[in-house]
Amino acid sequence: MSKLLPGENLVLQDHPHWITVVKSAVVPVVLLVVVAVADFTILGPDYGFYTPNLRKVLSALVIAIALLWFIVVWIRWQSITYVLTDQRIKLESGVFGRQEKIIPIDRVQDCTTKQSLIGRILGYGRVEVDAAGAQGAEVLDHLPKPGEFRDQVFVQSEKRRGGMAPSAPSAAPVPSNPSGI
Repeated sequence: MSKLLPGENLVLQDHPHWITVVKSAVVPVVLLVVVAVADFTILGPDYGFYTPNLRKVLSALVIAIALLWFIVVWIRWQSITYVLTDQRIKLESGVFGRQEKIIPIDRVQDCTTKQSLIGRILGYGRVEVDAAGAQGAEVLDHLPKPGEFRDQVFVQSEKRRGGMAPSAPSAAPVPSNPSGI
C-alpha cells in the first residue's frame, strides 16, 4: 500500500485493468499451442523427426519460458499503482527502481476519459489528467472504472478548493411577507 501523508485520506487505489495481463499472455499461450501441435504432429512417432528426448526437452523448455513470461507480466502488472487521495494523485511504477509521479489535487485543471468499445464492455479506459504547470496531460492507461476515477478527482478537487456544495439540498426560502403585499 502507498504511504499517505499525515491527515491524508485514501479515496481510490487500483492497478491497471486485468486485460493488460491477458494481452501480454497472448505470446506464451500461442507458443504453448504451437509446441503442443508440433508434439502431436511433426515430432510424433509417425513422422521422420521423432526423437523422444527432443519432445520432452522442447516441451519443458517452452513451459518454463511461458511460466517465466507469466511471472514477469504479473509482477509488472502489480508494480503499477494508481492512488487517489483527498490531497493528490499518485502514480507509482517500477519493480527494482521505483518511479512516482505526484499531482496535487488542487492543481488539476482537467480530467478526461477515453474508452474504446471493448473498454466500455470490460470496464476499463484511459484517463488523462491535466494539471497546472505540467508539460501536458498525465495518462493513466487501462484504468478500471475510469468514469468513477474522474468523478472522484473532481469531487476531491472541489473539496480542496472549498467550492463543494452542501450535501443536502436546502429548502426554498420562505418569503418574509406571505401575503405578497
